[in-house]
Amino acid sequence: MEAPRTKPFGPARIIALALISLTTLGLAYLHFSGGSDSVSVPSGAHAGQLRLHACQYATEDGSYRADCGTIVVRENRHSAQSRLIALPVTRIRARSANPGAPIFRLEGGPGLSNMKFGKASRFADDHDVALVGYRGLDGSVRLDCPEVESALKHSTDFLGEKSLHAYGNAFRSCAHRLTGDGIDLAAYGLTQQVDDLEAARKALGYKRIDLLSESAGTRTAMIYSWRYPKSIHRSVMIAVNPPGNFLWDAKATDEQIRKYSALCAEDDSCRKRSDNLAASIRRATADIPDHWLFLPIKRGNARIASFYGLMESTSEAAPLSAPITLSTLVSADHGDASGFWFQSLLADFAFPTSFVWGQMAAAGRADADTAKRYFSSGNHRNESILGDPGTRFIWGDGELADAWPANASENEYDHVRTSNVETLLIGGALDFATPPQIATKELLPYLPNGHQVVLAGLGHTTSFWTEQPQASSHLINAFFDSGRVDVSLYKPMSVDFAPEVTQTALAKGIAGGMVGFGLLTILSLLWMARRVHTRGRFGRKAGATLRSLYPIVLGLGGWFLGVLIVITMMPGTPLDDELLAAFSVGLPIGLGVYLAWMDRGWAATTKATGFAAAVGGALVGAWLGFHATEGLLALITAIAGATVGGNLTLLGLDIAWDRQVHERFASSARETLEARPSTT
Repeated sequence: MEAPRTKPFGPARIIALALISLTTLGLAYLHFSGGSDSVSVPSGAHAGQLRLHACQYATEDGSYRADCGTIVVRENRHSAQSRLIALPVTRIRARSANPGAPIFRLEGGPGLSNMKFGKASRFADDHDVALVGYRGLDGSVRLDCPEVESALKHSTDFLGEKSLHAYGNAFRSCAHRLTGDGIDLAAYGLTQQVDDLEAARKALGYKRIDLLSESAGTRTAMIYSWRYPKSIHRSVMIAVNPPGNFLWDAKATDEQIRKYSALCAEDDSCRKRSDNLAASIRRATADIPDHWLFLPIKRGNARIASFYGLMESTSEAAPLSAPITLSTLVSADHGDASGFWFQSLLADFAFPTSFVWGQMAAAGRADADTAKRYFSSGNHRNESILGDPGTRFIWGDGELADAWPANASENEYDHVRTSNVETLLIGGALDFATPPQIATKELLPYLPNGHQVVLAGLGHTTSFWTEQPQASSHLINAFFDSGRVDVSLYKPMSVDFAPEVTQTALAKGIAGGMVGFGLLTILSLLWMARRVHTRGRFGRKAGATLRSLYPIVLGLGGWFLGVLIVITMMPGTPLDDELLAAFSVGLPIGLGVYLAWMDRGWAATTKATGFAAAVGGALVGAWLGFHATEGLLALITAIAGATVGGNLTLLGLDIAWDRQVHERFASSARETLEARPSTT
């Protein structure tokens, strides 16, 4: 009797191929669409040339009419033979017919882009708002240091001796490579950054401008006011960082902790948990355990995350905010170290890619001499409540000061100078990053036309921008428009010592989710194998679901399982390692797709071929999908790639085998039919 013939391209296969094609096109689009905003020097350009075109700029209050383009400057202004570089320029146009002085925005960091300012709408009703890209970061030359990222990702503890040494060597290697690529690193620093801003001011046709700076950006604003005082109308500095303060002072940090401790003593919920918050913090950070349950804690990572977590007083900065971090420290003092594990894991994920490290190093050179004196004196070993984890981390225990080459003007503005520019200093009383008392002592005496506002209950810049935005916008606009310091819209603020989200709860949820998804993946594959063994195969609908949708569960569970193995057994392996992603995602998806496709009655060679095709296709697909995007999205694209790869190889086998059987059927033996796989 003649066996039924299966069409190589039936409706189900056509639909499957269409879905696979769409997914593949989507992954390709995500991969090739990145980097479309790159900046380059226009053909025939000359230094000082500005080219703009009409555009729209997205703000928190909708889209604003703007001009976008580039300004061309010399890399080294002291050399007529120096090459040209391009920097992006965006001017958000004022909606008023009679705008005030234009505002130049200066982002902090250093190592962060100056081209993102969604809050421009708070000022663009009556002012043009100009964004000029930072050299070495936003422009045609970018001081990326994958060597530093790699050193941090392979670290077993950010404050460990080997890690700090590797961090310093990574900067040396990066500087050597960039120099070999023809980049004049002596031309990158804050002074050169200020000269770029001045060139943009002239090119835009502005007579005098207002400066709106924050955190490390306030240092750029200071140098601008010292270097080009006649170009500036007024200056507002938020979270002020005077010269020498790219290092954090442990005594000032202790002072900020004592402020929180005093507030805790007045708060019922906090007082019930700790009768002396400063003492609780000291005990907790002095004795960080190396494990929580079976999960390892990198002590240095936790200390750094705790320090950064104390900078912001608002829950908007979660999961690294002061109320949440303080809750973690008190819980640790009571014996629950789960929050430390969360901080350790978060640091591994977040810190390696937090900055453009080369630009951060170039800007940080402004305080290189201060750093050398600090680390050579041994002051960083002094007793304090929290220690100095932030300074040790950023400066690599002092190695960064020698690892990155100097620029010619870095010592020109390493001390405070007098400035007659009308200036408003704004600080949060609880700011750990830039304590306002430092600005009061070190900068305000040199500002004859200076004013300072210290806002009780506020931390660093995120706290300032998110808490009472109408009051902060009114304060800044009033000063720019009239020179008045008007805090009348501010209402008293307090710290929430009982945050809804805590790092201890997140730690338990994440750990439980990782273990749960990992076990679910293992049990799912065992169940699928048993189902095929007992019933022969999955039905058409069940098989299609298991091959198309369930890989999401298998991929997530596999990756969580891989991460658990890595952090417990291979702590120096990066959590975004491509092999980790490919194997932990590709292997379970490949196995799942194979089991959903397989028939128990097929020949051993058919099963082996299908197994190799499904697993191999899923591994390759996961690897390609992982490289389609970056960050956590890469995990999703890896799952999609693995699903496409595993299914595509099996679909190709099905089509090839069906065509082969059709050609051989008329004169072939019965065994061929019995050996070929069934199709859907």
